[in-house]
Parts: sequence; structure tokens; C-alpha cells
Amino acid sequence: MKTVRITQLDGALPNIALMKLAAWHQAQGDQVVQTRSIEPDLFEPAYDVVYGSAIFSFSAARLARFQAAWGAAIVGGTGSASSAKVEDITGDEFESLDYSGHPEFKESIGFTQRGCRLKCGFCVVPVKEGKNRPVGTIQDIWRGPGHPKHIHLLDNDFFGQQGAWRERIDEIREGGFKVCLSQGINVRLIDQEAAAALATIEYRNTQFNRRQLYTAWDNLRDERVFFRGVQTLEAAGIPPSRLMAYMLVGYDPLETWDRIWKRFNAMVERGIKPYPMVYNRRRTDLVAFQRWVITGLYRIVPWDEYKRSTRSAESTAAYAAHAGGSRTAPANTAPAPTEELTT
Repeated sequence: MKTVRITQLDGALPNIALMKLAAWHQAQGDQVVQTRSIEPDLFEPAYDVVYGSAIFSFSAARLARFQAAWGAAIVGGTGSASSAKVEDITGDEFESLDYSGHPEFKESIGFTQRGCRLKCGFCVVPVKEGKNRPVGTIQDIWRGPGHPKHIHLLDNDFFGQQGAWRERIDEIREGGFKVCLSQGINVRLIDQEAAAALATIEYRNTQFNRRQLYTAWDNLRDERVFFRGVQTLEAAGIPPSRLMAYMLVGYDPLETWDRIWKRFNAMVERGIKPYPMVYNRRRTDLVAFQRWVITGLYRIVPWDEYKRSTRSAESTAAYAAHAGGSRTAPANTAPAPTEELTT
């Protein structure tokens, strides 16, 4: 029997890869500890195997601390430089998940589809997962009686799985499931049939307390096709006010603040909720913009006023640090996103 430490370094949702590792090691008779702690506790024992997973690039500092503390750790995830996959350890056929490390999490989580039809330069999904393919059903994901029929569906391109998506829609609707499609639907490729199908199911936000769909608008040049998809959804009975759109900023070298504002304002005017995703987190102006938007302050505090207050807070923090004082202002970093990728 081995003793195993499994460490989730970021992400609000449970990390499926780590849950699968935990289940696989337990099936081998190993003793498993699941944790979010980076460094070892005072009385923590030595382990035979240590794993860590980071899914966001902005977790680089946390990952470095983890690797410094656990030099022999096996590291993976899209936020690391590692190409290691959980299937390299568990094999492709092992699909069980261990939820015991997440006692507060009552929903079920998983994929019915992997891969993506598109090949966006900033996205690792096509490289990691390849072409679209169905991988399971809603019943495969659901933890069964005694658990709510709430499914966190992590498909990156739900409607890309050819005819299988129709079977999944029927399964969701007929089974009385509520589904969160937090990875987003591709509104650029949505058609009338897919939009009408979405309108028949109980789609929800990550807390399952509000009707919400997720999508993305990453490039200004997609404005026409983006809003064509929004109109298709609206015609099917899904109003723009039920959309949250991930908004990539800091990636396009030609991007300007005028182009950012055009996307942002166009969505706000239609009632869509923007969610900036900062590609280059060294851009503190974009990080501040992200915080201003996702906290909802854009509705009550003008950007110029917020920007001035943020700079003042940074200056106060820098002065306190230089003077050796104990008072520090809030750091200019965005709160952890609640709508997240899980690997």
C-alpha cells in the first residue's frame, strides 16, 4: 500500500483529473489524501507519491511554491508546462471519480464530449483532445439517487459531437436534469435546431440558482457572427440577459482599448454579461478591468474613477512595503473566476 498526496492548486470546481487519480489509487488499495494546501502541514507525513495540478497560467507562483516544497511531485494540468495526462497512469478505460475530497460539492461533474471543431491559437483543447467525439452520457456522469440532478457539464464543444448531442438533450430533458454548461456553447456556430434544443432544457449558472448560458467573444472581427448567434438564441426564446460571455483580452497584439471598449459596450447594450479573461496578467490595467467588470462595479462606478482608486491603492501598498509597515492596501488582482475550466 502506498500513501498518496493529491493537490489541487487552483480552480473553484473539483478537478476531474485529480478525482480520477484518487479513485484509481484507492482501487489499488492505496491511502489517499486530497488537499488544496501547497506546503506540507507541520505534522504531515512523508508520501510515496505526490501529485499536483494547475489549470490556469496565472497559478505559476503557486505551482512554483508547490514544486519547491515537493521536489519529486508529478505535476500536470493546462497551467503547467507538463504534457503528462492522468490516462498515462490510470489507463484510458478507467472512468471512476472520487468525490470524497469535496464533501461540500453535491452536484455531479463530467464530460459527454471531448475535443473542439475550432483551433484557436490561445486554446489547448484541440492540442490535448483532438477532434470532437462523444465520451459518455448524462447518466454516466450523474452520481445517482440521493444526489441532486444537477450536472456540471464540462464539454468544450457540446454541439460538435455530431448527432450525439440530440441524444444528450433528450436525456437531460426527459431525466429532469438541470445542467450548467460552464465551458460555454459556441455561439458563432449555433444554428436554429441547436438553439431550439437549448431552450427546452433547464440550463443553469454554476450555482444552479439562475437561468444562464455561457459563451465567448474573443475577437472583434467576430462581431457580426457573434451577434447573429445571439439573435438565433433570442429567436428560440433565450434572451441576451441570460448570456455570460467570456471576453479574451491581452492576447491579440493589435488589440487597443478602443477595440476592448467596443466589445464590452456592445455586449452591455444588449444585456449580455461580459466576463473578461486576461491572457497576459502582467498587464495590470487589464487585471483591474477584469475586477471592475466581474464584480459588477461597472454598473455603478465609472472606469476612470475606479482606475484612479486602484492606482492609489497600489501606491499605498508600495509605500507601506518600502517603509516596512504592516498596513497594506488590497492587491490589484482579480478574484478567482467562478466559471472555470477543469481538466
